[in-house]
Amino acid sequence: MPSNREIHSWLMDMDGVLIHEGDAIPGATEFLDRLRALDLPFLVLTNNSMYTRRDLAARLRTMGLKVPEEAIWTSALATARFLHDQRPGGSAHVIGEAGLTTALHEVGYTLSDRNPDYVVLGETRTYSFEHITKAIRLIAGGARFIATNPDTVGPTPDGPLPATGSVAALISRASGVEPYYVGKPNPLMMRSALNKIEAHSEHTVMIGDRMDTDVVAGLEAGLHTILVLTGVSTRESAERYPYRPSAIVESIADIVDELRVPREPVASALRREAVA
Repeated sequence: MPSNREIHSWLMDMDGVLIHEGDAIPGATEFLDRLRALDLPFLVLTNNSMYTRRDLAARLRTMGLKVPEEAIWTSALATARFLHDQRPGGSAHVIGEAGLTTALHEVGYTLSDRNPDYVVLGETRTYSFEHITKAIRLIAGGARFIATNPDTVGPTPDGPLPATGSVAALISRASGVEPYYVGKPNPLMMRSALNKIEAHSEHTVMIGDRMDTDVVAGLEAGLHTILVLTGVSTRESAERYPYRPSAIVESIADIVDELRVPREPVASALRREAVA
């Protein structure tokens, strides 16, 4: 374990931690099974805003990973939660897919291109010049600019393709307005995930494969962090950063045997800390 403190809850990235190029990473099934067997709260996080939780749960099942819908947290859901907290019942012009539009509808947002409160940019495979132009004009007219995540490219079997961050840069350059990014590495993504499972940062671990998103977001949110070497970051590249994770392991398989039922129930621990 990354420290001698009790660990009650687990957050983990999806791509690079549980899956890689359409296949489950060895040890991922055992890790998830043990979390469920020990009844430990957990969430699977992803910056991808294209898909709904149901879509992602179905995708993971095809790889042999059993993750219930309620255990998935996306940048789209975090964005919707953030907008609801900031401006309940607002309106947004959206560039994105069902994962984002569904999340906004579920918090009571209206999708509109007539004087919206926000322009919200997410992931889509069909970015169009018309939609980008509309977004630029709405932002120039006073709409606030939100982007689900800053990722500049997305992986495909044929190679990288432009992602939210790249399109956000285009809109920003044309409108003169920088977006507010909700997803990783913004620790807001971690905080919203913690709130979702009613977890405390002091007793939660974030497992990720990227130093520049997963680890830094976890650190800034006060979580323990574990870097796995089955995704983007390597042991060598991790040394170049001015911060370090709590632990570095080869893969999630190395953590399975470390899972334990905490000596003190979560509710009791939180009550004790509140009194202290």
